[in-house]
Amino acid sequence: MTDSKTRTAKPAKPTASRHLEFEFRLDAPKEKVWRAISIPEIRESWLPGTNLRNAKPIRQIPGEEVTYQMRDPSPPYLESVVTFHLAQTGENSTCLRIIHQLTDARCLTPAKAANSNSAEIMCAA
Repeated sequence: MTDSKTRTAKPAKPTASRHLEFEFRLDAPKEKVWRAISIPEIRESWLPGTNLRNAKPIRQIPGEEVTYQMRDPSPPYLESVVTFHLAQTGENSTCLRIIHQLTDARCLTPAKAANSNSAEIMCAA
């Protein structure tokens, strides 16, 4: 006789995510949305230049994708990168994908303990 037990897997520990992703379906042609995210005078109405570290994009694929470097206007002044990606989904509809990624070095590496209790320093017995 065999004993079959049902095992339930432990849920994975949640990992700290360093980015946010949003996707929007817009009732506008891709060219119109591209102008809204790439022309500084138009972009200024919904993404003020004070939130950008530099008003010029750090990476751009014309008509498809644009990436800006951002810096929080208030302390602790964290730095991040935001990418706007466009895809035509119909004759007059566009999918806008926004990826906002934290790039500030102060948030990327965890602080190490000042004492010698870390596993990297302990010797095997």
